[in-house]
Amino acid sequence: MILAVETSCDDTCSAVVTHEGHVRSNVIASQGLLHARYGGVVPEIASRRHLELLDAVIADALESSGASMDDIDTVAVTNGPGLIGALLVGVSEAKALAAARRLPLAPVDHLRGHVLASTLGERPIEPPFLCLVASGGHTFVARVDDPAAYTVLGQTLDDAAGEAFDKGARLLGLGYPGGPELDRLARSGDPEAFSFPRSLPGDGLDFSFSGLKTSLLYRVRDLGEEEAMRRRADLAASYQRAIVESLLARTRAALEREGVARLGIGGGVAANSELRSSVERLCGELGVDLWVPPVSLCTDNAAMIAAAARFSEPIEYPGYLALDASARVA
Repeated sequence: MILAVETSCDDTCSAVVTHEGHVRSNVIASQGLLHARYGGVVPEIASRRHLELLDAVIADALESSGASMDDIDTVAVTNGPGLIGALLVGVSEAKALAAARRLPLAPVDHLRGHVLASTLGERPIEPPFLCLVASGGHTFVARVDDPAAYTVLGQTLDDAAGEAFDKGARLLGLGYPGGPELDRLARSGDPEAFSFPRSLPGDGLDFSFSGLKTSLLYRVRDLGEEEAMRRRADLAASYQRAIVESLLARTRAALEREGVARLGIGGGVAANSELRSSVERLCGELGVDLWVPPVSLCTDNAAMIAAAARFSEPIEYPGYLALDASARVA
């Protein structure tokens, strides 16, 4: 079995997954409440909290899986992209665990984990397929012909969809993390109440969300504090609709251009209720099979890191002792 560690941002995660893709455990210790007072993740605080939690989270993952380190033949870890301090905590822990037993270590790109989350479970997605990944730091559409690699067809030119949700929630005076809060508020609002721009830059498959955030800022300012608060649900619903329709437009274009009959979605924004239902309708319209991971596999988690490790060649001891983390996309 594979023991995986994920500490790329503010969630301390560990999982035990079989090489066949069965998730034996997937433990996530969220730091959301810790960072809520600051309105966003504070990197140094996140790193220190990972140090405090990681041993216990790994022990919990092993106990919940009914396994011990004697059953583990591979250790996997996110080594980028993400917050460098947070990543270094996970990489150091994984190297220590693997080296102590002379186990191989599989370094995993965090984004590849999101792409391959749908390869887990009893009904795994199989290539070729397209995947829409939308998270707090990244938004892209990729084509997967081989699980060992993927090709980016289009990506955000500026802000990620998840960042647009979080910044929009902040403008509306909602709590942190903002995406889920905005999603809940939007359910009681009218998505047609306000007109916001859809990001369709050019004829390609790239995304853009910075103009949408600015549009919400000006709309809230023009309405005034009291009126904006009174119509907050309508603002949330209209703003969310603009983000979702932007994601759908590019996904539709990619599916039609590539002629692929399978689609997976991943990343924290894939937990958004409107996006999930809208993608389901789109795939029904196009006759495309859809894979939507459970919410626990959309947000940052270690099971998806193990999923990616299944399709990579691990590094044997002692070759990984010099392994480093990287804050940027490889």
